[in-house]
Amino acid sequence: MSNTKASLVEADGSKELKFRFNPKEYSIQKSATWNRPTNKSAKSSTKPEFGGAQPQSVSMELLFDDWENPDANLLDDVNTLLGWMMPTEKSISNGKPQPQVLKLQWGSNHLLSDFKGFLKSVSVKYTMFKSDGKPVRATASIALEEVPDEPKGTNPTSGSLAGRRTYVVAGGDSLHSVSFAEYGDPGLWRALAAFNGIDDPLRVRPGTRLLLPSADEARGMV
Repeated sequence: MSNTKASLVEADGSKELKFRFNPKEYSIQKSATWNRPTNKSAKSSTKPEFGGAQPQSVSMELLFDDWENPDANLLDDVNTLLGWMMPTEKSISNGKPQPQVLKLQWGSNHLLSDFKGFLKSVSVKYTMFKSDGKPVRATASIALEEVPDEPKGTNPTSGSLAGRRTYVVAGGDSLHSVSFAEYGDPGLWRALAAFNGIDDPLRVRPGTRLLLPSADEARGMV
């Protein structure tokens, strides 16, 4: 059975960096924030309240070795990694710089294949060189941070996303007033419209149930 090589792939599949050697190990990290309200009269500590989950991260070390392959050039792969640290050209042209979203592929390893993230750090150490100074061996320590899936556009009459807060539009409400009440920023009305698939934000009928994105999601959508 051939050894399946792991790789990093752009989310749209347009570019792939296949590892020369599979990682010997990798680390997955996930944390959450739990807050304890202050209660001076309590005889014991208060119960923790969930404050939100932090993004998952994956880190590993990659080995590049071209000693026995004179036609290979590990600098190409290193430059690919470093290039992925920059915002995508499309996002820059849109005026909203965003990182390149990557997927990890390694055969049937679903712990990695279900993960999508961006390169948060790359550290390269060159350890062997040809007589002319060309590097032929290097190790790269990389860390990727999770990018959540974009929320699917939904219609208020077609159901909701589990765990989402909602707002029922009352008479006199507008997307501007709802976004101000929920986020303190009336300018986020566009995010509410996009998140709920509303084509005409000026004609939202009373009784309409709006799904509310988080404040971070809303700011990322405008």
